[in-house]
Amino acid sequence: MDIKIVNFEKTKVAVLEHRAPPDRVFESVSKFIEWRNHSRLSPVKSSKTFGIIYDNPETTPSDEFRFDICGSVLKDVPENQYSVFTSLIPAGRCAVLRHNGSLDNVGKSICSMYADWLPNSGKELRYSPCFFHYITLITDVEEHDLKTDIYMPLETNHERHTLL
Repeated sequence: MDIKIVNFEKTKVAVLEHRAPPDRVFESVSKFIEWRNHSRLSPVKSSKTFGIIYDNPETTPSDEFRFDICGSVLKDVPENQYSVFTSLIPAGRCAVLRHNGSLDNVGKSICSMYADWLPNSGKELRYSPCFFHYITLITDVEEHDLKTDIYMPLETNHERHTLL
């Protein structure tokens, strides 16, 4: 695994909360795209697109699944009919893994980060959800050409120490 440690900068985002089964995420994505096109506050071509995942879709009851669809913004989002609002992705140190290809397999990459890399890294998780930065979007490239960075928030100065 090619995991890099980076300092993620605080990012103001427009957020649409998806609180429904995972297989309906694309309905929410469509609604967010509609908001983006209508508001012009987070243009797809010049803004970053993120997803914040709070729950494992394989272990969370379908009707309790939580996922936020986000786009970077420069100013606050006014009240709107789409229920999109302003929030922040906090700054901090993160482990980052580039996932290439279909998002159907992104869970395998996440599991490898948490189960294989983290226990041997000497790092500790920050109390913050994992999030994605969609480098390429399905509207622009074929599914097998998608590039998604997976961010695992880490504690800043709390390294685990192994006793010899």
